[in-house]
Amino acid sequence: MKLSEYVNYDATGLAALVTSKQVTPSELVQLARVAHDEVNPSINAVIEFYEDAETAAGANGGLFHGVPFFRKDIGFTEAGRLQEKGSRLFKGHRSDTDSYFFRRARESGLRTIGRTTTPELGMSLLSESILHGITRNPWNLERSTGGSSAGSAAAVAAGITPISHGSDGGGSIRIPAAWCGLVGLNPSRGRISGGPNSQDASFGLTREFVLCRTVRDMAAALDVFSGPYPGDPFIIVQPNRSYVEELLQPTGTLRVGVARTKWGAVDLEPEVLKAVESTATLLEEMGHTVTDIEPPYESIEYTRVMLGRTRFSSKSLEEAARDMGRVITADTLEPINLKLYEYGRNSPGRAGDVEEVLRRMRFRVGEAIHSFDILLTPTMPMMALPHGGINSTINPTLSAEEFKAADAANIAYTGVFNVSGHPAVSLPLAQNASGLPIGIQIVGRFGDEATLVRVARDLEDATPWRHRRPKTRAGAK
Repeated sequence: MKLSEYVNYDATGLAALVTSKQVTPSELVQLARVAHDEVNPSINAVIEFYEDAETAAGANGGLFHGVPFFRKDIGFTEAGRLQEKGSRLFKGHRSDTDSYFFRRARESGLRTIGRTTTPELGMSLLSESILHGITRNPWNLERSTGGSSAGSAAAVAAGITPISHGSDGGGSIRIPAAWCGLVGLNPSRGRISGGPNSQDASFGLTREFVLCRTVRDMAAALDVFSGPYPGDPFIIVQPNRSYVEELLQPTGTLRVGVARTKWGAVDLEPEVLKAVESTATLLEEMGHTVTDIEPPYESIEYTRVMLGRTRFSSKSLEEAARDMGRVITADTLEPINLKLYEYGRNSPGRAGDVEEVLRRMRFRVGEAIHSFDILLTPTMPMMALPHGGINSTINPTLSAEEFKAADAANIAYTGVFNVSGHPAVSLPLAQNASGLPIGIQIVGRFGDEATLVRVARDLEDATPWRHRRPKTRAGAK
């Protein structure tokens, strides 16, 4: 197989080639390495391509038989591998835990071949850190890929692998999916087990999944990674059939709530609003009932949630530093993260206070959107931002409160569903005049990824995106 052929396949397609013995898993890893060597110097997405990648473990057979896969350098872990979280504080740190997620990855046939960049501690919607530098968007190298699954998104968009691990605590899968022209699902709370040591992380706000290029890969990944384990705090309703089978099912007529107004302090860019309106028209033409919706919450509520969490993240960061024999200073944490650490350490309050803010917000949002089967919103109010600026944790000018307020304004359409627990997917349904991707978010009922799979399939069929190519892409020479 040539590199120019490899980059045109999604993960499902590559697995089929392996199963039919047209290509071997080691050949696919070798192609991923060639792709990496060609484009990674330009985009800085992969911080470690494992020396033993060609012999990476993975089951024979499975939905992703032999497909190369990356791990985001924060969140779920592989035992014995480096996990530095984009931070000098964790430089050289190796995990001793094998997450259930990566056990399932291997059982599905995926070969994890390296790790990708993230902003420090996953705390920025931009794609830069002091430890690993700037990760550049393959569509425009002067623009951010989005955080915090920055390197994973850039690697998939540029063709190094067709699928990669991501995590989402406020939009960190969906934001880079929107800015890099990918499919990015944040599943329902509890759909993906965090075991054995991170079940229902961060008050249930953080979930982990993948970034990919096609809806059928998203459906297959749901089949691979979904399901409970002993010790999970609750078991979400299980699907009636596999998600791959859902691709063959009719959608039916849905009640669609459409967000055409801003939900935070940031205005919608005109081309983003146009993309939302075009998608609403398309859904209406498919026979669905479309109704405009107002913001289901106030931005200040989400800011309070994020600031409240710092009390507990500061404590866990302090414990991690102590366990590693390290200290938290300006030499180990970036300016904003150091301010957030100090803010949390000096803030009074109890876990119950944060839980109550979350409870009220979940109730309010759930009540506001209950009458709809799905919601249609922008993923982000703007296209990919330039590198740097106030949203970077390297920026020393903002206070902790100012940074979180600015963050809440930008992720107004994504973070709310981390709080509520609803599944939400960003689809690459549009581009602006200069060719930058525009992500459109579809939100489902809690536990109803099946409807999202069917609707996403319908939109992919009606508005195909596989022909779109970023400027920086492996095999293009």
